[in-house]
Amino acid sequence: MTWSDTATEVLGFYARDEKPPRELEKSAVKTSLARLVELAPGRAVEVRIPPYAAVQVIGGTSHRRGTPPAVVECDARTWLRLATGAMTWPEALMSGSLHASGARSDLSAHLPIDDGH
Repeated sequence: MTWSDTATEVLGFYARDEKPPRELEKSAVKTSLARLVELAPGRAVEVRIPPYAAVQVIGGTSHRRGTPPAVVECDARTWLRLATGAMTWPEALMSGSLHASGARSDLSAHLPIDDGH
């Protein structure tokens, strides 16, 4: 099962206005972020999906301590919709469900995330 299979299952719960099982939602977020790290390695942008995970991606400046120069943060629903292509970056920003600050924080070139198939 790929990260996108898990994400699609979670999106099904959202579509039915149901809360997905926490472990399933957590797995979808963590595995999709892991794939993003593979595809866009680096430490210039921190992507935060509370309460599940935070990763650093995109080459360029290297962040080690404190608040990173570029931060992307959203909830699991928004992230999984972005990761699968069910929502665009501009749509997420306009809705207020996505917060992106700093240089290089626009991840739209990396979304949707390639699932490796």
